[in-house]
Amino acid sequence: MKIEKVKLSKIKSNPNNPRIIKDDKFFMLVKSIKDFPQMLDIRPIVVNKDMMVLGGNMRLKACLEAGMTEAPIIVADNLTEEQQKEFLIKDNVSGGQFDWDIIANEWDSDLLLEWGVDAWSVDLDTLNIENSENETTSETNNKITDDDYSLFQLVMLHENKILLQDTLNNIKKNFLFEKVEDAIMELVRTYNK
Repeated sequence: MKIEKVKLSKIKSNPNNPRIIKDDKFFMLVKSIKDFPQMLDIRPIVVNKDMMVLGGNMRLKACLEAGMTEAPIIVADNLTEEQQKEFLIKDNVSGGQFDWDIIANEWDSDLLLEWGVDAWSVDLDTLNIENSENETTSETNNKITDDDYSLFQLVMLHENKILLQDTLNNIKKNFLFEKVEDAIMELVRTYNK
């Protein structure tokens, strides 16, 4: 199979595609294609012999939204009808998951968001966490330190981010806190009771 460039008007969107990308995620895909169109050369749209998309329905839609007139494709003309259905599903199944510790510690969260990863982080520096070296052992055990990254270096799915934001906003409102940091500390204190 070889990669070729064709006019987008020749490619047919697949009505049986079970996966969609909506709203902000879709516009991020459009932006990604505009900013880095070479990705399409590396991962072209896959079509059958009738030019029906088997892999890349959302990329096709994003290319159209980006104002492109052509895109690279691979024609998979040697697949049976059953294999085409299987490919349609398997191409849209996520085969793994992120290691959130590595994501949190090794990657820039702003870039990840720009690239389409649903990640959110709380910067430890903005929380004014103190870690004095002359604290006693019992005080140190009761203090939150940078090593307690699981409490503050949060990287989560979008749905959890919204839940956390709502919870923190409710705590701020109920306790009349001005800063989100105070709400986070109240949440931690409540959890530790």
